[in-house]
Amino acid sequence: MAPISDVIFVGNKPPMNYVLAIITAFSSGNTKEITLKARGKAITTAVDVAEITRSRFLKDLKLGKIAIGTAEMPPREGENRSRMVSTIEITLSKAKE
Repeated sequence: MAPISDVIFVGNKPPMNYVLAIITAFSSGNTKEITLKARGKAITTAVDVAEITRSRFLKDLKLGKIAIGTAEMPPREGENRSRMVSTIEITLSKAKE
C-alpha cells in the first residue's frame, strides 16, 4: 500500500492554522505524509509551521525532502511582463510505529 500524502498550501493565515491542519491530518490516522507548499513571502510561514509542529506538538515527525524552485507568475494588472516567484515544498512524515 502506497503512503497516503496530503498537500497543504501555505498562504497568509496565521501559522497556527496550518499547524492545526497538520495535527488534524496526522491524527485522522490514514495520512502518512504531508507536503507543505508555499511561494513568495509565505515561505517563511511554511518553515515556521514545520518547525512549530515538530518541536512543540508532534515530536516523532520526520523532515522528509525539501524542494526549492522558481515559478513564473503571470503579470498583474497594470504590469506588462511576468515575474518569477520562489517556491518551496517541505515534506513531513510520521515516524514508523
